[in-house]
Amino acid sequence: MKSGKFITLEGIDGAGKSTQLDLLAALLQQKGLPVVVTREPGGTPLGEQLRTVLLDQSVTMHAETEALLMFAARREHLDKVIVPALNDGSWVISDRFTDASFAYQGGGRGLNWEKLALLEQWVQDTLQPDLTLYFDVPVELGQQRVSSVKTPDRFEQEQKNFFQRVRVAYLRRANQFPARIQVIDARQSVTAVSAAVQQALEKLIDVITDE
Repeated sequence: MKSGKFITLEGIDGAGKSTQLDLLAALLQQKGLPVVVTREPGGTPLGEQLRTVLLDQSVTMHAETEALLMFAARREHLDKVIVPALNDGSWVISDRFTDASFAYQGGGRGLNWEKLALLEQWVQDTLQPDLTLYFDVPVELGQQRVSSVKTPDRFEQEQKNFFQRVRVAYLRRANQFPARIQVIDARQSVTAVSAAVQQALEKLIDVITDE
């Protein structure tokens, strides 16, 4: 049995990840591929408990504590969901993964990227997504899209300059790994963004077919 493929979706809130995640899952299912959809932080019972703590507005914590909790949830996520699904031949789609830690804890909180890279290597070893779709949108537009939707969580209540740093960090990460991270202009219509997602997926499938 061939192992599955691992696709992650990244971007600030308001970039349209949730809509495109559903589309991506449907596209894979139409091709007859088994799909597992998950998210970070979360994805496991322990991960969801950690998510509750991490997103709780009333909780304060050191930035390094935040990063360690994110990677702790990720280690459990890999062990209980991602790796078993990949080994079973499923395609795993995760709403956020390690690039989010570099963006939010590295960019937003200002943590040292070398420390984050050590955690990445410790928790993941050599495992990386086969494809990461980063939905890039100006901070102002992202905030406009979500401002009237829900009560902001601990991250969403941060100021504009925090998200500016997050966006810069995402783009820095994309520049570091251009073969893996596909930057999609999320200012476009849902239809145009969906077309870009489908194109990136077809390219990945073509690469697999040629192997």
